Order: sequence, then C-alpha cells, then structure tokens
Amino acid sequence: MKITKSLFHAGVLGLSLLATSVMAAVPAAEADKLGKSLTPMGAEMAGNADGSIPAWKPLPKNAGSVDSKGFLSNPYASEQPLFTITAKDVDKYKDKLAPGQYAMFKRYPDTFKMPVYPSHRGATVPDDVFAAIKKNATTTNLVSGGNGLENFETAVPFPIPKTGVEVIWNHITRYRGGSVTRLVTQATPQPNGSFSLVYFQDQFVFRDKMKDYDPANPGNILFYFKQKVTAPARLAGGVLLVHETLDQVKEPRSAWVYNAGQRRVRRAPQVSYDGPGTAADGLRTSDNLDMFNGAPDRYDWKLEGKKEMYIASDSYKLDDPKLKYADIIKAGHINQDLARYELRRVWHVVATLKEGQRHIYAKRDFYIDEDTWQAAVIDHYDGRGQLWRVAEAHAENYYDKQVPWYALETLYDLQSGRYLALGMKNEEKQAYDFGFTATTSDFTPAALRQDGVR
Repeated sequence: MKITKSLFHAGVLGLSLLATSVMAAVPAAEADKLGKSLTPMGAEMAGNADGSIPAWKPLPKNAGSVDSKGFLSNPYASEQPLFTITAKDVDKYKDKLAPGQYAMFKRYPDTFKMPVYPSHRGATVPDDVFAAIKKNATTTNLVSGGNGLENFETAVPFPIPKTGVEVIWNHITRYRGGSVTRLVTQATPQPNGSFSLVYFQDQFVFRDKMKDYDPANPGNILFYFKQKVTAPARLAGGVLLVHETLDQVKEPRSAWVYNAGQRRVRRAPQVSYDGPGTAADGLRTSDNLDMFNGAPDRYDWKLEGKKEMYIASDSYKLDDPKLKYADIIKAGHINQDLARYELRRVWHVVATLKEGQRHIYAKRDFYIDEDTWQAAVIDHYDGRGQLWRVAEAHAENYYDKQVPWYALETLYDLQSGRYLALGMKNEEKQAYDFGFTATTSDFTPAALRQDGVR
C-alpha cells in the first residue's frame, strides 16, 4: 500500500525549499579548501584523532594487476581482519553501525558478521573531474526547489554541502567513469538460499561523453542508460531505455521498454520512484537501483552531519573472478566471510516523505561515504515507522580507471527474510568496460527494437 500524507505545512515547506535553493554554490575562498584541508572531492583530508581512519592517500593506477577479462587484483590481499563483529558482541559497536546493520545481527544472529579490516582511503578520479568539481563548487545552483541543477559539469555539484539535498545530488551525479558497458547478474534468493539469476547487459553514458555532445547547449539530460536482459530465456530480449534528466520537475525522466514477446516499444512511466525494479520479484523499487536514483522531489532531506561508521569498502575479495555465484549467495544474506568493512566517515541524511507525496518508503536514512559520495548504507522504513529494508553497497575502487563504484549492491527485506543482490560479475566473460562511446541516436526508442533481438 502506498503512503499519502496530508497537505498541511505547505507554506513552511515552500519557505524551506526556497532557503535550500539559495544555499548551493559557495564563495571562492571556501572552495579554495579543496585540495588543501579538503580532498579535491570534498572529504576531510586528515584522518581521525586516533588514526583508525587514515589521511586520504589515493591509489595509483598500477596499485594491482588487471587480468585479461578486466578484473582487478586485490591490493590488500595480505591483510587480515582486525576483528569480526558478531551478534554476541554487536552492542559494543552499535554507535558505529546504522540501525539497519544492527538489525541484521538481530535477524540473523547465527550467521551475520562483519569482518573489520584496516581502513584505506584510496578513492580518486581523473584530474579533469577534480577540476570540474572545484568549478561546480562556486557555480552550480539548485533549481526547482532543490530538485534540479544549473551550471553543472561532469560530477559532484556540491563538494562542500550545506544541506541534505546537496549531499544526495552528489550521490546522484558522482563520477562513474563517464561511460561503461557491463555484464552483471541479479539474484533474489528464497529464505532457504535457493536462487536463480537474471543476466543484464548495461550501457551507461553521461551526457558529456556522447560523441555528439555540445557543451554550448548541454540541455537537461544527465545520462543515458540502456539495460538488456540476456537470460533467463523467458525474459531474454527485453530492453529498458532511460533518459535521465537533471531537472525532473521541469522534465521528468523519459523511459521506454521493448517487450521481446510482443515486439513493441512502449513508454514506461513506471520506471521511477517506487515502480517495480526490473525482474526483481518485488524486492526493490526503481529508485533502489544504484542504492538511490532519480528525482529527489518526493522527500524532505535533513542533513544530520557526519559520523564514523563501519561500511563495506575495498571489496575486491567479493569481486574475485575465481568465485562462483553460489559462493556469494547464501540464505538470508550474502556470504559475509567475503565481505570487508572499514571504519570511515560518512554523511548522514534523513529523507522523510513530503506532505501529500506517495511512496512505499515513508522514511530513508542515508549514510554516504565522504570520499566518493557513494551511498554505503540506506535504511528504509514503512508507513508504520518500522524498519523494513536495509540496503548495503560493497564498494570497490577501479583503480586502473580511477573510478569509485560498487562491486555489489544488496537490499535486505527484514520482514520477508529475502534479499536482492545486484551487480555480480564474477563468472562473466568480462568486467566493466569503461570508455564506451556512443551517440544520442544509439539511445532512441527506435533503436530499442534492434537491441532486443534475441
């Protein structure tokens, strides 16, 4: 059942949104902190007081080897856990866990664990992206009450954020290599651990990486996304196309699907907000993909500040091509022996459903890594105020391409005992292929039929 809130406090909300829109770009003197006391991405350059979080030290492009399929070796393979959190001692670490993480120990006391390793802050991006981020700091503004951007380039509009919605925009627009083609899988295990896989072939291109991009006329597109289902046979040939807009209030996301059985292309307005995720068996919404995506207009965003927290990081072990998918997918949750957690600083943002808006999640708590602007953990609450789903991303630095992203996204349903795991590629013929090139004609509804041929 969807949640609807009454329409009082509209005047106060309007004033709040107006205040948000004028608290975006920062003065040049403040932006000058980037690359000095702050990293070029906006994180604190220094470590914490006791050294358990180190200073930022970007990984070099040759931090490890790359195999013939593009898989990366683990630069921290020789390290052992400092300790492992279990249900028996979880209360000792509760102040550094999200409520959802804590709930996982209570839901699965015999199997859920968190191996905690030494922390490394190696995430980095190319120099031209850093330059764009610094420019954004003084020029990018929020529009449409915080639901769109103007004067934005490349990635991360607000490296020195003042509000919750600015932090969320940093996640939405963060650098993911500019363009990529990838083969990934999705599993939705039963409570006993049995599962089948859905195979996806994705193409993802930010606007400034399109061959025909005109910087003088950037338009309202943020990126283009195409996703083809290649297996199982009953789903194969279906294709999703998305034109993601920067200002989704002015111009909502455009989406189309090609149905291979019907051999027709149709509009797909359901591919947004709490519309069902592709082939996800009802275990995720459209805006659960990439931890969170799409327009932020249905929520009020409150910035709670920063905290130290254990998050899944440097997940090279989980992305090892020697693993089989059955090694990863287990009953209740993924194989936590393959996970790696590190103590990091995160931004905490609380999203509360606006008065009069509808969504199956009444509240979401975001914990976003300061070094990458990637959501690390998101707790989802239902209309009764009960913790419902826990999203956890296992991050990885693709150091050879200087791209922070995920090795695996998980979304745990505490009520049903099921979960979704998306992004596994261990058994595929190639890892992520960055540098994919295309033109806008490759991302038109007319092009979908050809892509959908089985």
